[in-house]
Amino acid sequence: MRAVIQRVEGASVTVGGETVGEIVGEGLCVLVGVTHEDTPAKAAQLARKLWSLRILDGEKSCSDTGAPLLVISQFTLYGDARKGRRPTWNAAAPGEVAEPLVDEVIAALRQLGAHVETGRFGADMKVSLTNDGPFTVLVEV
Repeated sequence: MRAVIQRVEGASVTVGGETVGEIVGEGLCVLVGVTHEDTPAKAAQLARKLWSLRILDGEKSCSDTGAPLLVISQFTLYGDARKGRRPTWNAAAPGEVAEPLVDEVIAALRQLGAHVETGRFGADMKVSLTNDGPFTVLVEV
């Protein structure tokens, strides 16, 4: 699994003009990509990492401050544009594999005590955020 994590001062995701997920104030906006060999164990590992990653103000984590997370599925994180002008998506897991694993990340975060907002899997989403820093990291598990 691969995640792009942005420290934000608010973020939201809309689908068809309707806001489906929103966090206000300090938190994390997390784009999650799934590849073929990912497992529920990796989803739980990613959730623990997201919950405890010390990248908020004062080197604190969401677990320290109770900061919310906006988690959005993002198959394009496994795009490969090394050859040609058009990326390939071969490394991205198909929806029927990826969706349950993204749901596992979300469920594991909530089990840890996190307030989690989400996008809508497979939808054409519009994501708005204010990157705080800017601060963006890539995590792979």
